[in-house]
Amino acid sequence: MSNYRRARQGSLYFFTLVTEQRRPLLTDARCRTALRQAIEEVRRRYPFAIHAWVLLPDHLHCIWQLPAEDDDFGRRWSIIKRRVSQALGPPAPVYASRFVRREGGLWQRRFWEHRIRDEQDYRAHMDYLHGNPLKHGLVASVAEWPWSSFHRLVREGVYPADWGGSADDDGVFGE
Repeated sequence: MSNYRRARQGSLYFFTLVTEQRRPLLTDARCRTALRQAIEEVRRRYPFAIHAWVLLPDHLHCIWQLPAEDDDFGRRWSIIKRRVSQALGPPAPVYASRFVRREGGLWQRRFWEHRIRDEQDYRAHMDYLHGNPLKHGLVASVAEWPWSSFHRLVREGVYPADWGGSADDDGVFGE
């Protein structure tokens, strides 16, 4: 895959966030709307660029680029998670330990982040992210999954429309 466009300043990060007890809530229309609104609100106050995104029922992956000299992704995620939780309310009773910390029951407490090291690392994470719905057996081809930046990147010429035809095609989505 060629034709990647990246800005030269600011660090790139790959993130994975998971719902509490892997509840399949994130592709619900209300949750998607709340997530979009929270992201827009945070981006106005704490800018960042979204290079890639995939939303699955119980987790999400994304690649963000933060402004130069800014690596405070924790604040951004904290606000986003809090806003989404407030918009939706707790999906289940909240444990006492979460109540004390004023945490809702939507998200797992932590998230995973990885700083992208170079172009090869970037491509690997882009492919992993976009191939994730196929890897989890949610679709027969990457293009079938509606909640992904894959479609935008096809329009921009980054991916061919038939990329990731099936999990058996080339094995890149295996464990």
